[in-house]
This record gives sequence, structure tokens and C-alpha cells, in this order.
Amino acid sequence: MIFQPPARFAALMGLPAALVLLAATPSFAHSGSPAKAPDGKAYQIELEQQNRSGASGAALLSLDGAKLTVKIEADGLVPGQPHAQHIHGSTDGHNFHCPDASADKNGDSIVTTAEGLPAYGDINISLTTKGDTSKDSGLAVDRMPVADKDGKLTYSRTITVSQAVVDHIKDLHVVQHGIDPNANSKYDFSLGKSELDPKLPQEATAPANCGMVKGASVGSMPVGGVETGSGDTRGIEATGILATGGTAVVLAAGALFVLRRRALGEGTDPRD
Repeated sequence: MIFQPPARFAALMGLPAALVLLAATPSFAHSGSPAKAPDGKAYQIELEQQNRSGASGAALLSLDGAKLTVKIEADGLVPGQPHAQHIHGSTDGHNFHCPDASADKNGDSIVTTAEGLPAYGDINISLTTKGDTSKDSGLAVDRMPVADKDGKLTYSRTITVSQAVVDHIKDLHVVQHGIDPNANSKYDFSLGKSELDPKLPQEATAPANCGMVKGASVGSMPVGGVETGSGDTRGIEATGILATGGTAVVLAAGALFVLRRRALGEGTDPRD
């Protein structure tokens, strides 16, 4: 069932400006497509749980020239903990997608970041709260957003991106990391060390949810591994230890943001 966006999106994106565009495009609310304007585009993403994390959410990617505004609302995350988040995928024709259960190669019921990397591709943009956004900041958890005491996370940032990202935005997708399988509301080493950085617990770096641009192709195997061609995790090493007005187009897209959201726990789970 398609339903209207929650009030949190209207508040984030600026409802009054968007209502002007809504009046001019009455068919949008029934189309299920994100709003678009001549000088900008917006793409909606539904974030569905990975690793039975219970984490779900929604993201909006809005382009105005080379300016990419990313807005995320998520819940069901580990309370009070930083959650590394990235835009993954390829800008050179590879077909990456969110991983499923087959990515769990060692049979431990957890799809780790390293196991999922061949499916969802290398980091293209690190969605930090400040500073560098390259893949070198992939595990800069001291600059990643922190979920509140209820496991909710709100994120908004505008980033200057390359023309390749602009041209291939529909081929990219969002992944948030950080799970709590033993339900103690913190990251610990119950799953062992992260293969990305042994100083970090596996819980801190395992994918919590993943979502693709609405309408992007899903299910095909990548055309040759991650963009580095090696399939390894170089370039996403930790750079820090674990630490506790866009344009009218952007505003309009937020208020008109309509997407399919399943009830909590019914998202795509790589262990289902």
C-alpha cells in the first residue's frame, strides 16, 4: 500500500514551499514517483533491514547540479551508538544491489560488510556529519550520526559530488551499519572483531539496512566485483576509533516523498 510520508519528512524538507509544487502536479501523489523539476531531480529510497536488525527507514537523494542533498530518517537502530552509513555502488556500469542470505559465506547467520561488498559494491560516498566524505572516511565513526535513546536517527547533509555520481545516481544505494543481535543496546565483541578493523566489534560494522533507488534494477550479479576490481576492503579502513535550505526542488521533493514502507521487521532480510 502506498501511503503519505510521515510528518517527520514534511518537517525536514519544508512543507509550505512544497505545497506550491504539489498544487501544480496533482497526479504525483498517485504515481509513486519522486518529484522532479527541470533543474533538479529527487530519488527515493526505502531502507530495509539486514541481518534481522529491525532497522528500517527512508532516504531522499536530491540533486541540484553537482550538489547532492541526502536526507535520512531511520529507526530500530542501536540506541546511543554511531552508525556508519554510505552510498555504495558503481558509476561505471556495474550492477550492484543489496545483498541477500547467499552473501553469508561462513554460515554464521550474519552477512558482514566484507561478505556483502561483492553484492553492494565499494563505498562511493561516506555519509559523515562533517568533514571528508570519501571512502577513506568509511569507518570514521566519530563523524557518523548517532542514534538517539529510542534508536531513531535523522541525517541531512549537502555534498558536492562528481559528474559521474550525477550521471549514475540511480545506480547507487544507501547502507547503514551497526547491529545488536544480543540485544544489550551496545556494540560488543560477541560476534568477534570486525574484519575491517580489529579494533572495532563486528556488531559496529555489519550492515543494519540497505536500500536502492526506487525503480533501479535488483537481483543481477555485479559485472566484475567492486569498483577497485579486487573485491577487498581497501579504502574503507577506519580513520577514527569507535566513539560514543536546500533549493525549492529539494523542499518540494521532501513534501511529496511517497514510498512503500513495510511494517517494522518485514523488510528485506539477508537471513530470511
